[in-house]
Amino acid sequence: MSRNDRLRLDNQLCFALYACAREVTKLYRPFLDELGLTYTQYVTMLVLWETDEIPVKTLGQRLHLDSGTLTPLLKKLQAAGLIIRERNAADERSVIVRLTEQGRALESLVLEIPDKVLCQTSLPLEELSLLREQLHKLTETIHQSEYSNLD
Repeated sequence: MSRNDRLRLDNQLCFALYACAREVTKLYRPFLDELGLTYTQYVTMLVLWETDEIPVKTLGQRLHLDSGTLTPLLKKLQAAGLIIRERNAADERSVIVRLTEQGRALESLVLEIPDKVLCQTSLPLEELSLLREQLHKLTETIHQSEYSNLD
């Protein structure tokens, strides 16, 4: 690859990932709009449906979000009545996030969203699964590399 080709937009991994992420997120929008959720709120709720009563720090790690992004997001979910944030009785420095009954009930309303989105991609399930695995591997590799560079 020539020097100039390396700088072409279409040859950039970052742009391919960015553009794809935006397009996939757009597929979710109509379904989430019906529920009054943003995509980031949706993925936050996914984590809480997996693991209720989770420390904010752990939630941020799962979502790869810093506290400056996560705190306003959690405030909006709390204002919507979907979660409660409270100090951990065992460690006052830690804040625990837990679902409300309304937050738990929302889970049944989103069960079909992943299948609806997958259908819109028109890609075989095997290809999508492989792509997801590769993206998880890339994310983990980059994440590990970041921490090894801090040493």
